Amino acid sequence: MRQGKLKTFIAAIAMTGSGLLLAPGSAQAVPSFARQTGMACEACHTVFPELTPFGRRFKMNGYTIDNIPQVSGMTPSKEQTLSLNQLPPLSFMLQASYTSTKTALPDSAVGGALAKNGQVLLPQQASLFYAGKIAPNFGAFVQMTYDGVDDAFGWDNTDVRYAQNANDQTLWGISFNNNPTVQDPWNTTPAWQSPFDQKSSVAPAPGAATMLDGSLFDMSTAGLSVYAWINDSIYLELGGYHSAPHGLSQIDSTAGQATINGLAPYWRLAYERQWERNSWEVGAYGMVAKVYPGNGNALSGPTDQYSDWAIDSQYQYIGDRDLLTFTGTYIDEKQTLDASFANGDSANPSDDLKTLRLNVSYYYMRKYGAALGYFSTTGSADSGLYAPNPIDGYANDKPDSKGWTAELDWVPYENTKFALQYTMYNKFNGASDNYDGAGRNASDNNTLYLLSWINF
Repeated sequence: MRQGKLKTFIAAIAMTGSGLLLAPGSAQAVPSFARQTGMACEACHTVFPELTPFGRRFKMNGYTIDNIPQVSGMTPSKEQTLSLNQLPPLSFMLQASYTSTKTALPDSAVGGALAKNGQVLLPQQASLFYAGKIAPNFGAFVQMTYDGVDDAFGWDNTDVRYAQNANDQTLWGISFNNNPTVQDPWNTTPAWQSPFDQKSSVAPAPGAATMLDGSLFDMSTAGLSVYAWINDSIYLELGGYHSAPHGLSQIDSTAGQATINGLAPYWRLAYERQWERNSWEVGAYGMVAKVYPGNGNALSGPTDQYSDWAIDSQYQYIGDRDLLTFTGTYIDEKQTLDASFANGDSANPSDDLKTLRLNVSYYYMRKYGAALGYFSTTGSADSGLYAPNPIDGYANDKPDSKGWTAELDWVPYENTKFALQYTMYNKFNGASDNYDGAGRNASDNNTLYLLSWINF
């Protein structure tokens, strides 16, 4: 993104946010998970998975508010030793999808032929959740997922928390999680970005992404952070992440997966103001990691360092009939590639990546929705990292990808969503035309995506 446009974007957030954040506010927080509390999904969500102010407070409170019978234990001095839901707060998610690109991909097995276009996945994903209270002040959101593309089960988003209220408007807590930003209360950060939180898993996707956008770790880390929510308006968090690869076969350099050297610090700061039916958040977050690149290279010696800083903002209007949300985030990454440069995997000793996402969504009566989003990732030219290759290669040694995503939603019930999504690329992996050196254009990857999403 050009420097002038970035300054304009930041200034617009600051000016608009200043006016709205200074407006008179009132704090409201009575959130719950439906099965645990007996309350409808709309208490915590506008349209899932986007959280309301109630839902954010519930998450920060450690998922522990309940309204079902408990199995309890007490000491003779009346100290509570056990408070366990009689029925565990379990949920199940099923996703089925259809994906079609504008131009079919080349057939990898037959030269000059095209592969089948129009992929049906049933399921695309199937997940089992434990989401709720474990003990007093202690709760979890744990997801295990079957991936229909990889035909494999694995741990997905996981966030285990202890939280304690200091008073009616202030609380503190500890989060143990497996993915930077999965613990975040807002839907601007990469783990829970909304409205485009679900995309096709079988269509070509841009190859370059920042560390915080999931390019390095993607739920293969273990993180511990301490956070505070002060006066129902200020959120502070500080933590660290360490690599947590899955299985003995994933702990050596042959696995090809980046491995954090030591501890990678993570930080988050946000300010939210609530007034009447409105809420507005402005924040910043970041992470620094020294990483062994893997790919057959020794897990010792020089490392690559990735330094990400980001700003974000989210506005919500939640009315009886109308739901309106604006989100935006900008991530700037500085890369010091000591290991990759020494190994000949990068042409430059240092690079950068910048990602911008701006989204707006509207729902009528929580049933009919529309969303539009703009995305852009740009960065340094590097012939080592961004080389030509059919389909997933790069043009001009550049990682640049830009485009738009539009979505129409029908939500007949609060736990059921049907989505029609179309992604259009203006630029893909460095160019608009012949980006891979084999004749494929950015627009050939334009993707039609139909999704059915059921939670019960």
